Amino acid sequence: MILELDCGNSFIKWRVIERDTSQLVSGGVVDSDQALLDALSSVPGLLLSHCRLVSVRNEEETRRLTDRLAAVHHVDPKLATPAKSFAGVRNGYDEFERLGLDRWLAVLGGYKLAQGACVVIDLGTAITSDFVAVDGEHLGGFICPGMPLMRNQLRTHTRKIRYDDQSAEQALGNLMPGRSTVEAVERGCTLMMRGFVLTQVERATSLWGSDFTLFLTGGDAGLVSDVSPAARVVPDLVFVGLAMACPLS
Repeated sequence: MILELDCGNSFIKWRVIERDTSQLVSGGVVDSDQALLDALSSVPGLLLSHCRLVSVRNEEETRRLTDRLAAVHHVDPKLATPAKSFAGVRNGYDEFERLGLDRWLAVLGGYKLAQGACVVIDLGTAITSDFVAVDGEHLGGFICPGMPLMRNQLRTHTRKIRYDDQSAEQALGNLMPGRSTVEAVERGCTLMMRGFVLTQVERATSLWGSDFTLFLTGGDAGLVSDVSPAARVVPDLVFVGLAMACPLS
């Protein structure tokens, strides 16, 4: 079995797949190293042979996690690393090391699946978009606050905006003008996300006409998936790129 990890600043997305078939065994999202180890301990019949991961944490935090995985599960974790070019894709950042590794892997995965020009939009804590031309040239992208950041900024800096997560979820039953603060905030932030996606589609259309693939990934992709009916929602797009960057020996 293979353990794959996408280690963000706030959460760790994980999944275990069968080595020969890539069939999903188990997976989830946790908020700490210990929570990950606890989740793995509850997977029936878990026997890891390999581990690969992408991490946007600092080097010390990443090493602490890989050391614990090695000690508990007797694997040698392989880390994805930056590259100027890989698998036909050329990193478009002036300093290629500065492009977030999770973005880079999602770009690799998107280009592989599209076999042509594509736009990759990741809707998580932050929202990122990346444009890749048909020849594999990464043209760069955009970053803006995601739903969690927009929501938390309003809660933190506006004294009268206070509500719980359950109320937030209920408020998204539709996108009509809100009749309460929670409805107004949640629906307003959702419309901002949807507007961002629409502008990316418009920009891609100006570059390539209709000859491109739009990928949506990340935890809030479902909130915008109907903005562009042709969009492909691929929740594990980063893991597609991770498998490319860290092949099994």
